Amino acid sequence: MAKKSRRRLLIVIIIILLAFIGAMVWTISNRTEAPTLVSVEPVATRSITQSVSAIGKLQPEVMVKMSSEASGEIVYLGVRDGDTVRNGQVLVRIRPDMMQSMLVQTRAAAEASRMSITVAKAEYDRAEADLKRITELYKKQFSSREDFDRASAAFQSAAGRLAQTQADYERAKGALRETQVNVERTTITAPMSGVVTYLGVELGEKVVGTAQMQGTEILRIADLSTMNAWVQVDENDVAQIKIGDTARIKVDALPNTELRGLVYEISHSPLVSGQGTQEEVVNFQVRIRIIDPEHRMRPGMSCSVDIETDTKTNVMAVPIQSVTMQQDAMTAAPAEEDYRKTERKPVAAKSKRPQSIVWVVNGGTVAARPVTTGISDEGYIEVIDGLKVGDRVVSSPYEAISKLLTPGAKVTVEDPAARRERYRSMRQDQ
Repeated sequence: MAKKSRRRLLIVIIIILLAFIGAMVWTISNRTEAPTLVSVEPVATRSITQSVSAIGKLQPEVMVKMSSEASGEIVYLGVRDGDTVRNGQVLVRIRPDMMQSMLVQTRAAAEASRMSITVAKAEYDRAEADLKRITELYKKQFSSREDFDRASAAFQSAAGRLAQTQADYERAKGALRETQVNVERTTITAPMSGVVTYLGVELGEKVVGTAQMQGTEILRIADLSTMNAWVQVDENDVAQIKIGDTARIKVDALPNTELRGLVYEISHSPLVSGQGTQEEVVNFQVRIRIIDPEHRMRPGMSCSVDIETDTKTNVMAVPIQSVTMQQDAMTAAPAEEDYRKTERKPVAAKSKRPQSIVWVVNGGTVAARPVTTGISDEGYIEVIDGLKVGDRVVSSPYEAISKLLTPGAKVTVEDPAARRERYRSMRQDQ
């Protein structure tokens, strides 16, 4: 009797479990997910300008670094930092005492050499006259061969002394000219008109001339009428830039001011930082001439530029955040055989790229549409193939585009302004 009761109880429990499981299955199968709130934007034609961004410094078109060729103490300093100078203006004078004494010595040596020429010329004339007289007597046999030879030797000796004194005089004149130039070098004049952008000395300081070593840099003069932006461009972007490309320049010190420029020089020498480490970066210097004059610009100011490398008009475009990668390609794990192929052919595996897709809204659901893309700007990307004008694509939120949406998923279109207001309210509640 007890066995029958236990059997009935077991049957009842099983029936209850089956009923519960059936109810759960029915509930799950009939449950509907809430639609995802998204914003959409129709595919339209527009103009797209692709650009390369970089940062750098402002530099003048011409800047001269000036050093003294003579060493000594500065006894005159006629400019200050920021002064405007003209070509030929006296800027600095170095104490010329030592040079003046050397000038006196070399001038005296040159005068002594000149007087030696006078003495040697007199000896030469006398020896020449003696040789002529002895020669006439020798022809008439009134003089011996020994007298003729002695007169000839005296003439040759006098001619040699005259030539030597003339050479000594030329050497003394050269030394005098060199000393005079060195004396003139104690006065430094402006080689061009411009603005003093750097002054590294003060009155009374002693400087080292470039004749002995590198020399002391005294000042710099720059022509600020033409300014350039020197920027460093990543190696992956520099190939897109060409001479003559238009650039938009923003100077950190000049807010709300955008200047125009043209690329006039692209360096072929790389600028490598962190060489040999994982942080190694290779850049190339690009120089941009600023077209719009701005008197507030100074050499060394930081700037950022956007170089326009390509422009297309009347092309289909969608918001750049609307394009994502095919989820299967991003999430699917390769099989073991694929790993072996990857190890054998790493280059081929690396070249295989996931398909770009956009989510197209049709009614209340979305569908994944493969697309071929082109150039892009800050907000939009060109669509070469896969869409037509008027198609409605999901433009936000990015989390839905990249993760949440699946083919056939239900969506509710929300106005972008309403979305921003809802997010603002959520932040305020927090």
